[in-house]
Amino acid sequence: MADEQTQDTQNQDANQASQVCGEDLAARVQVLEEQLAGAQDQALRVAADLQNVRRRAEQDVEKAHKFALERFAGDLLPIIDSLERGLELSNPDDENIRPMREGIELTLKMFQDTLKRYQLETLDPHGEPFNAEHHQAMAMQESADVEPNSVLKVFQKGYLLNGRLLRPAMVVVSKTPAPVSPSIDEQA
Repeated sequence: MADEQTQDTQNQDANQASQVCGEDLAARVQVLEEQLAGAQDQALRVAADLQNVRRRAEQDVEKAHKFALERFAGDLLPIIDSLERGLELSNPDDENIRPMREGIELTLKMFQDTLKRYQLETLDPHGEPFNAEHHQAMAMQESADVEPNSVLKVFQKGYLLNGRLLRPAMVVVSKTPAPVSPSIDEQA
């Protein structure tokens, strides 16, 4: 009987040991599964971060290509302005300056064609509605002939480079005429 008790005690000890070992294994499996899930999540985050860095780098390179000429083009605009002013101020009917005028016109045309090839667009908003994003109002002038907030005169043309504002057009904007108040003589 003592052997049976010893046997039962040993069986109980073995059962307890296997339960402890089973619980220990289950806990260990649980920990490992959590670590695996964490590692998979971290790997996905790293892959997403890498993709974002790659996309941002591509965008930066694209912008650098697109707007590399921005400073250079900005430096050329006063030359275009001077050529245009020279044409405005010269008399087209004066035979003495006709060859010079034709040379300026051809030079200006070549200049403008070259700028168009590099996606530099001219903003000449005469008669268009005022657009604060592309125009800089230098003055306002009363006018009954055009709609209020229309461009009456362009002092200096504006320019866009690949759709981005390089220089705003400097303009005079119309406003509604002030109501005429009756004069003193009419009131008496």
